[in-house]
Amino acid sequence: MRPPMEIEQIDRRSTALGELRILPDEILCDILTYLAPRDVARLSCVSSVMYILCNEEPLWMSLCIDIADRQLQYKGSWKRTALDRLNVTFENDESCQKPLHFDGFNSLFLYRRLYRCYTSLNGFYYDTGNVERAKNLSIEEFRDKYDGQKPVLIGGLADTWPARTTWTTEELLKNHGDTAFKLSQRSRHKIRMKLKDYVSYTKVQHDEDPLYIFDEKFGEAAPELLKDYSVPNMFKEDFFDVLDRDQRPPFRWLIMGPERSGASWHVDPVLTSAWNTLLCGRKRWALYPPGRVPLGVTVHVNEEDGDVSIDAPSSLQWWLDFYPLLAEEDKPIECTQLPGETIFVPSGWWHCVLNLETTVAVTQNFVNSKNFEFVCLDMAPGYRHKGVCRAGLLALDDISIEDVRNNMLSLESGLSCSDLSRKEKRTRVDQPAKGSDNGSTINGVSECIDLREVEFSYDINFLAMFLDKDRDHYTSLWSSSNSIGQREMREWLSKLWVGKPEARDIIWKGACLALNADRWYTYVTEICTFHGLPLPTDDERLPVGTGSNPVYLAGDNVIKILVEEGLEACLHSLGTELEFYSLLQKINSPLRNHIPSVLASGILYIEDGMCKVQLWDGKGVPGVVANFSPPVEHEQADYPFGLWSKRQFDYRKAGMSLPELVSAGSGATIWPYVITQRCKGKIYAQIRRDSISWEDALNLASFLGEQMRNLHLVPCPALNDSTLLETQQKAVPNANGNLKDDEDKICAPGEWNLFLRTLNRKKKDVCDRLTKWGDPIPRELIEKVEEYIPDDLGKVDMGVRSCTWIHSDVMDDNIHMEPCSLTSRSGGTIDDPELIDNVSANGSDLSEPVHAWRPTHILDFSGLSVGDPISDLIPIHLDVFRGDPHLLKQFLDSYKLPCVKTGENASAKSNGFQRLSYRAMCYCILHDENVLGAIFGTWKELRTAKSWEEVEEAVWGDLNNYTGSC
Repeated sequence: MRPPMEIEQIDRRSTALGELRILPDEILCDILTYLAPRDVARLSCVSSVMYILCNEEPLWMSLCIDIADRQLQYKGSWKRTALDRLNVTFENDESCQKPLHFDGFNSLFLYRRLYRCYTSLNGFYYDTGNVERAKNLSIEEFRDKYDGQKPVLIGGLADTWPARTTWTTEELLKNHGDTAFKLSQRSRHKIRMKLKDYVSYTKVQHDEDPLYIFDEKFGEAAPELLKDYSVPNMFKEDFFDVLDRDQRPPFRWLIMGPERSGASWHVDPVLTSAWNTLLCGRKRWALYPPGRVPLGVTVHVNEEDGDVSIDAPSSLQWWLDFYPLLAEEDKPIECTQLPGETIFVPSGWWHCVLNLETTVAVTQNFVNSKNFEFVCLDMAPGYRHKGVCRAGLLALDDISIEDVRNNMLSLESGLSCSDLSRKEKRTRVDQPAKGSDNGSTINGVSECIDLREVEFSYDINFLAMFLDKDRDHYTSLWSSSNSIGQREMREWLSKLWVGKPEARDIIWKGACLALNADRWYTYVTEICTFHGLPLPTDDERLPVGTGSNPVYLAGDNVIKILVEEGLEACLHSLGTELEFYSLLQKINSPLRNHIPSVLASGILYIEDGMCKVQLWDGKGVPGVVANFSPPVEHEQADYPFGLWSKRQFDYRKAGMSLPELVSAGSGATIWPYVITQRCKGKIYAQIRRDSISWEDALNLASFLGEQMRNLHLVPCPALNDSTLLETQQKAVPNANGNLKDDEDKICAPGEWNLFLRTLNRKKKDVCDRLTKWGDPIPRELIEKVEEYIPDDLGKVDMGVRSCTWIHSDVMDDNIHMEPCSLTSRSGGTIDDPELIDNVSANGSDLSEPVHAWRPTHILDFSGLSVGDPISDLIPIHLDVFRGDPHLLKQFLDSYKLPCVKTGENASAKSNGFQRLSYRAMCYCILHDENVLGAIFGTWKELRTAKSWEEVEEAVWGDLNNYTGSC
């Protein structure tokens, strides 16, 4: 009998990939995700193996999500969906449905991925979970036994909710089929999908990590859904409730997903706690206590800003590939959540969720008295404590275990780990910890957990030891992973302090963690004592306002300590401000009546561990900074840190990176300060917009027009002839050691030279800066930004009247308002002084109704500079007027000053900046702050704009009708 014919085995991979054969399939597939769809399509024609790799559905899902712009509709496959978005048509639709097949190629990576795409979860139900179940749980029992301590599944909380019957796929589809909801898929854009399209997708998809509705704004998209459920009583304490709805961070989500979807391992943002109620379907949960990083998860903590990012496999991949590797004692706490059950996840707990079938749920995060200090700690600047909060002692792999033991024995001494220094913390758990269990010391409830043979304590005093004492809330980079910004954080704590006096003990502890409240209060007390001022009352222990410097109220005085961007920047800010105030008095400008009077100014400094004060009126160089480096420019001038010195400093600063600016402000022990008269009333930011009548709004616009006119008429100090030469000498050299070409070729009047040079520097990295800011700035416009802005701003014909003082920060928190009767809006005496006295400057409520508001003062001139007066319109129009064209017209009617010499029919690049709308748009793009985010947030329709000219016309087009005459 003849032996069977031997079939020659073909290894297609080596010949088809060439030199790329040395790379594993996983890396090759990852590289492909960085290519454009058209390049992937071309690459698929190179060889048989490239054809296979380039036609994988997970790859096309990634490519499609990346190019999607806000709303998505699935077309049956991800490749077809992506090509449809690129307007690619199929001439032979039938042939496109018949993929090619090749033998001789095997990939374990692709096979595992395919297996996950088609795996069924029928056998994943886990009915022996070790998460406690409770029913009829009282608020007291919850707080005593679970809150801040361990998870619990609670039954019965949703029994009376309408959502128990209305939040099924069928009912939601019937009532909200055309409503678009946000998807959780990672993307540079916020992608939405109509519910009817999403449900259709879930029925035909076979993705290993399916799209998942996770929408924090479902209450805006479908307000009636908010009526279908209520927050359970035990979770109602929420310290974020003091914030207005548009101010508070995202806190509630509608969640909907098919089988295999879910949330990968994570800790909830800023260490908040959460409850999650399941309305239909089943979810499998896995949880680890704080500090216990799950197998296969990597924690990254960036040293510069403390931003925490987590690399984790999808929930399905973790259960299939990592869970089986765990020893019994290393397995997480687990349960299967059933319809109607609510799970509570305490602060800091790791958790992972896998949908065993199509599920619908609602979840909310909250801050209460049990986790408030942890939330404040997480938002404090620095990185060590953030790493420890999530990764436990594994984040401290560069110190000895003995150091940790010693620190734990010294909790009360406040020892810090200031000797730790790494660019980035990476904690990866590749193997289960030996001999570990699932316990921890959670908020004082001690259960031993073995992490590297050392007890890890999730106690606020222990975690606070890892704060970097040299980092300050006001001068450090703010972590992008924080749920609110620095200013919002301060406003939140101030509102809590006023609104929850019964909780001031814990609020003070949180404020000391988050913004060094104890240190700044000590400093302001020293200033008050030196000047014989009353100390801030207990109600005034926290700084007020939302500015970038600590501001305190003390009796009839306002004390501002300048800390932003370091000593040199602060000396220039206060020096210029004091020079400006002196000039106002000399020329008897009417603006002086609308600026708080300066009572005193000086320098606060630390010497030999003692806090000391030295007077300084802006003239001369203060003795305590005489040895300051770099040396003071124009030391012989009346105001050595005045306007033109500050303008040169701003020019140099424009060439510095954000980390360099932050570094300049870190570790400071010298701070200028100024004391001004306290105004009665409120800042505009503290007044509800809907309480301002239209007449009051118009009156405010007229007031601002008049005061900006007064400001821009104040003559600038004479420009020293040596200033430009000094600026050229200090220009940043290029890689060859020569001055950059455009630094030397600007030919403009002296007063404009520094202004234009600074703009040129900002233009150099404008595309990168806009890309970092990202959404909602359209990516298509970012790619066109360099075409829109002039190539060389030094060569444009400005056509302006003159270079003027500019405030640069007239926003709603720098405008002061007083309540008045209806007949006294426009000036004169206050009709009801008792009413005025009942309104405090820190935003407390009026004791009786207010009939009208009248603007009285413009605040905070520490940002003074010199330049184009049009730039002052940016914060006024975008922040104060919120883009209202009628208020802008009222402002201009009151302002009256001409802005250009000639301006008829001026085009963007022929006559330069003579078109006012073009000039204003360019200033917005080159602004230090993310002004464009405000523009595309206010004019949402512009997110689909195809050109900057379209944005310019919508936002600033009305400026072109302005002629302006005195």
